[in-house]
Amino acid sequence: MALSGSEVEKQAPVEPQPGREQQSWWCLVFFLCFYGFMAQMRPGESFITPYLLGPDKNFTQTQVTNEITPVLSYSYLAVLVPIFLLTDYLRYKPVLLLQGLSYVSVWLLLLFGSTVLHMQFMELFFSITMAARIAYSSYIFSLVPPARYQRMASYSRASVLLGVFTSSVLGQLLVTLGRVPFSTLNYISLAFLTFSLVLALFLKRPKRSLFFNRGAPVRAGAAPSELDQMDPGRAQAVGARPGWPPAAWRDATFVRVLGELGRALRLPQLRLWSLWWVFNSAGYYLIVYYVHILWNVVHPTTDTARVYNGGADAASTLLGALTSFAAGFVRIRWALWARLVIAVVTALQAGLVFLMHKTDDIWLCYAAFVLFRGSYQFLVPIATFQIAASLSQELRALVFGINTFLATVLKTIITLIVSDKRGLGLPVHSQFLVYFVYFLVLFAAYFLAAVLVGLRHFQQSHHQPLPLAQELMSPMQEKATQDGAPLPASEDGVFALGEPSPQSEAKA
Repeated sequence: MALSGSEVEKQAPVEPQPGREQQSWWCLVFFLCFYGFMAQMRPGESFITPYLLGPDKNFTQTQVTNEITPVLSYSYLAVLVPIFLLTDYLRYKPVLLLQGLSYVSVWLLLLFGSTVLHMQFMELFFSITMAARIAYSSYIFSLVPPARYQRMASYSRASVLLGVFTSSVLGQLLVTLGRVPFSTLNYISLAFLTFSLVLALFLKRPKRSLFFNRGAPVRAGAAPSELDQMDPGRAQAVGARPGWPPAAWRDATFVRVLGELGRALRLPQLRLWSLWWVFNSAGYYLIVYYVHILWNVVHPTTDTARVYNGGADAASTLLGALTSFAAGFVRIRWALWARLVIAVVTALQAGLVFLMHKTDDIWLCYAAFVLFRGSYQFLVPIATFQIAASLSQELRALVFGINTFLATVLKTIITLIVSDKRGLGLPVHSQFLVYFVYFLVLFAAYFLAAVLVGLRHFQQSHHQPLPLAQELMSPMQEKATQDGAPLPASEDGVFALGEPSPQSEAKA
């Protein structure tokens, strides 16, 4: 029996009051940010290497450099793709719980493990925690409406950076002022991580995810998804004559995303920044993985109060946050100057790596690492925008995932050749010389590309000038430009994106 108009109005759900909705929003923001902050509270992390090399564990430098640390790269490569897929398939929360359990396992093995095999399993569990970090950055966007993506990304990123900074400062203060032993510091870290695991139990599990759990099909009158806008012909497939490939294959999310990916790769800026992501990220993480061992070689002290690894990690985190923030205010013709900017930053990184290789002063070594990490973090948000601006939400996740995977493959190959005892098995000082040459080669390639682009630009200077802002646009922005509508811009003049992709941090 059909309901009358008045009966339908009576049975319509009552919209939540604005005040209650705002209160619920702030409660959600607070809990997610508090969880993100507590998950970073690992004050013993900056001192893992001196703990392994010290009297508590008494491993040799060769064992740590050539047998234990390389396992991190291998295991990260092995678990990256499965955890990426499980994150979406299981709808985030189970992977966050897995991350919490893995963190607890890392510190249990650190405290009670005694053999090289135990420490290799420790690196395995640490790689799981690194791969699972995508779960938190994806999870926060599954619980908030698109209109609040940017604010939520800002709040969550700030809470993570604040947690890393606070953890490093706390660890340094406990070691230097409190003269707390490294083993006690690890027990404190274990307590924090157990508490964050308990917090993860109370996280809300979303009903939908990006790929595997997209919800019910779009019904008449419903808003189309980004993939529907990306492929308008999909709506006509329902009444189309059966053909090849089958409709189920033709309309599959992953197949349509791959087709759009092939078209997006024709954009030169997308190719440039994706290559930067792959090659420079691989070099960056190799430095981050082995710099603590280098510090112990440069400054081999038995007085734990004179180990300032936590202070160096805190300073590099703070500088990285400042340079990432400053990058949002840089407005240049990226199609013309991007390669030169990358070349200059890469040359600076090569010089800093060489300084770390050459110096015998621990303070110079600390300062070089802080500047190295800050220079890398300066380019990350620029690369994130340049890659994401031309892509749909689904395609962003795929492109960033592919870039991260390729960087991990490259990093693993270098580790196998340079660090592993089955390869060259070089000591850490010699490794940093190899990494210097690596960044020097990257600088030469970027500089040559910048020169070629500059010459081409001057030869074609009579053509239409390049835009002052970003030339990469999302499909919605392109449509708005074609229709004559103004582009949405943020306060710093950069096009506003619905969902900025948070950058990933490595082991500090």
